[in-house]
Amino acid sequence: MTRLTREDVSKAISGADDVTIAQIIGTGATVDELAEAQAWLANDEPMINELRPLAQGRVRELVDILSELEEEDEEDEAPASGSASATG
Repeated sequence: MTRLTREDVSKAISGADDVTIAQIIGTGATVDELAEAQAWLANDEPMINELRPLAQGRVRELVDILSELEEEDEEDEAPASGSASATG
């Protein structure tokens, strides 16, 4: 199987920055492994119900990287507390 390219990662993960893309490519993962990692993140219950073992190896690395990326996105979208502006 072919390892991921920059183009593969950019297509699969919109808005990924250069560092994240490099981390993902650096795992040596394939397109199928990236798809599996995304499936685990999207909803792990069906995967567990199919009695699949928990993500391991490169897929686990990808899950960790993608989880961090999702957390960063959620922090960016969260409204800042106390951000009401005072007008006077």
